[in-house]
Amino acid sequence: MRFMYIVTSAHPAIPTPALMEAMGKLADREIKAGRMIDSGGLMPVAMGAQVRITDGELSVVDGPFVETKEMIGGYAIFELRDKEEAIAAAVEFMQLHKTHMPGWEGTCEVRSFAMPEHEMGCQVDVRAHA
Repeated sequence: MRFMYIVTSAHPAIPTPALMEAMGKLADREIKAGRMIDSGGLMPVAMGAQVRITDGELSVVDGPFVETKEMIGGYAIFELRDKEEAIAAAVEFMQLHKTHMPGWEGTCEVRSFAMPEHEMGCQVDVRAHA
């Protein structure tokens, strides 16, 4: 199964050199094992843009975005056996942050990719939007 990790924080910080080194070692190990497909950090929202549809109209809004409460700092894509393995790997990744950036707070969201073999992959639960 393919998973995406999305790392967010309400108080983004530049990773310490120790964290960067630890993440590099972890990434090297996971790439060599064939589990990590891609990863990367994202530039600040001030350097981005949003393309929106509101009331049927398309608009482009340059960053920074006033309503942004958490910033996506980075992502990783893995090919793993199951959700349990994905969660275990995310815990190991977040432990690096806890160890090398004391006081940092954030979230690593673990999401599986919708694949053709998953019949519910991209369906919206209309009850949740009613």
